[in-house]
Amino acid sequence: MAFQIVRNDITKITADAIVNTANPEPTFMAGTDAAVYQAAGADKLLKEREKIGPIAEGEVAVTPAFDLNAKYIFHTVGPVWNGGDKGEKDIVRKCYENCLKKAIELNIESIAFPLISTGVYGFPKADALIIATSVFSSFLADYELDITLVVFDNESFELSGRIFAGINEYIDEHYVENRLDEEYGFAGAAVCGAAPDAGAFGAVRDEAFEACEDAEEKALEEYSQDEEKPRFADHLRGVRGKRNTFHMEARSAAEAPAAAAYAAASSMAAVPKQRSLDDVMKNLTETWSQSLLRLIDEKGYTDVDVYKRANVDRKHFSKIRTDKDYVPKKRTALAFALALKLNIDEAKDFLGRAGYAFSPSSKTDLIVQYFIENQVYEIMTINLALYEHNEPLLG
Repeated sequence: MAFQIVRNDITKITADAIVNTANPEPTFMAGTDAAVYQAAGADKLLKEREKIGPIAEGEVAVTPAFDLNAKYIFHTVGPVWNGGDKGEKDIVRKCYENCLKKAIELNIESIAFPLISTGVYGFPKADALIIATSVFSSFLADYELDITLVVFDNESFELSGRIFAGINEYIDEHYVENRLDEEYGFAGAAVCGAAPDAGAFGAVRDEAFEACEDAEEKALEEYSQDEEKPRFADHLRGVRGKRNTFHMEARSAAEAPAAAAYAAASSMAAVPKQRSLDDVMKNLTETWSQSLLRLIDEKGYTDVDVYKRANVDRKHFSKIRTDKDYVPKKRTALAFALALKLNIDEAKDFLGRAGYAFSPSSKTDLIVQYFIENQVYEIMTINLALYEHNEPLLG
């Protein structure tokens, strides 16, 4: 099955088992522990917990879930953070591992975890997130289980430098550079000098181009701060307006022939050649799902290898396998491109068969491209990067 991270209150989650960061003694005080007791029915749950007695750090005990939307509560005792040199990370890892072992023993299909010990016990949330996803990744390679990691707040986890240095620089660089050609229709070759570059035309062109860059950077900065796409669209229109002003100024400059050549080059680069219906029909090839199954065979993988690496459950994959015309969501197509360990050219072709392309205006696409180019295909790692950048997870 699959893994997801959600921002929610764990007592509102529906799952076979809800994991509680428990007090070692049969009582409850604050944080997740108190919330679970109150939602389940404090008196009923406390009576069951008293039957168990003390629980050692890293261990897990099971009670009924009572009023929660679950069958069981897994009570596990995490460590109090004391700087990290007292074995705290090993204990947290043991908490996750023992809960998953208990899930297999009870033959359950879904489980929801909090970030263990990160509340009143003070365990760093970024460390807890990395430990949890590492344990889940290893577990899901061998077992079928729906795992949900529930994060209560919107705190930034500041993981980029720890996951893969340079990811933010890659996003910044490509988010700006590619936007000119891909979004605005700029003729990159002409701007860079393929068209004549002389006299007054050259001076006007350079000045206007710099103005476009400045406007774009300002738009991107404001977009990244508040994520208001309608407002960002207004910025794009403003940048395009500057481009039009540039054309008018260039045409009136002393070097009219150069301006005309630029305009011609710009038009050719910005407007793709129209294809006839016959041209399109001649290029019909295998569908996305057919391509997926062919690549699995060609690369010597098994179905199970691939759908697990893609963070997709067995039922979903079965649907894909039996429908040659299956059209995936883009994040599913991206997940399978990673599971197949495609290079960037193979990934572009693979996405194209589902009607998608990598977009320089999508942070998700840029993050996936970054990892593909660096030959990192571990979807848990990539999902952590996506999570930190507030992008949807793959799978």
